[in-house]
Amino acid sequence: MEMIKEPEFWVAVAFVLFIVLLIYVGAHKKVTDALDHRASRIKTELDEARRLREEASKLLAEYKRKQGEAEREAEAIVSDAKAEAGRVAAEARVKMEEFVARRTKLAEAKIGQAEAQALADVRAAAADAAVTAAEKILRDTAKGKVADDLIAQGIADVKAKLN
Repeated sequence: MEMIKEPEFWVAVAFVLFIVLLIYVGAHKKVTDALDHRASRIKTELDEARRLREEASKLLAEYKRKQGEAEREAEAIVSDAKAEAGRVAAEARVKMEEFVARRTKLAEAKIGQAEAQALADVRAAAADAAVTAAEKILRDTAKGKVADDLIAQGIADVKAKLN
């Protein structure tokens, strides 16, 4: 009986009574239920986190796909713009060459017309000078009706030949 005097004995008895009381009250079920509830809440949170991670992965893949499409579209737009610029430059070059060719032909035609007009003017001036000189010479050398007939016929011949 000496054991009854020991404080450790009474601590052990109190501990056993405390455990029996807890079992009687059902504390172990409440603790188990609380742990089960916490485990189920953690499982729900983990499932939600997995679902959110999967959604985020899907969204990331979708945005990467859209980014790739946008980059390809931008490259296509740039290449189309470069091609269009090349076509416009080629068309402008062709139009400029055609314009220069037309202007050159027009200038050559005007030069040709000016040359022809100048030649005609020189011939007309030469014919008038020749007619005037012939008329003066014939007046001085020929007199009377014969002179007048010769002058008229000579003037007509010179005009016919020079024009």
